[in-house]
Amino acid sequence: QVELVESGGGLVQAGGSLRLSCAASGRPNSLAAMGWFRQPPGEERVFIAAIDWTGISTYYSDSVKGRFTISRDTAKNTMYLQMNNLEPADTAVYYCAGGSSIARVATVPSTWGQGTQVTVSS
Repeated sequence: QVELVESGGGLVQAGGSLRLSCAASGRPNSLAAMGWFRQPPGEERVFIAAIDWTGISTYYSDSVKGRFTISRDTAKNTMYLQMNNLEPADTAVYYCAGGSSIARVATVPSTWGQGTQVTVSS
């Protein structure tokens, strides 16, 4: 069993930056890949980024490509999402997720965190 806990959310002005963290405990080595989703108010949860265990392979949705960077520190069992040039449309609850591959994380994650709120003001 793996537990994922997000942190780092908050309120930021448009154009600003935030870094989200996702700490894994339990059996983090069982997660071959991890990723981030977000759920804007009144909308469905959508995939935005994923990374493999080595940290070498990454995948982004078009909505965040070039502004967000996903990374992973395996020694700390922690994944990060650096978010730059934030826009009001980025306002959402951000969730981290884990799975057996990048493809699986992007579609049917096996593990979810509880979410952290990010609010971008205009």
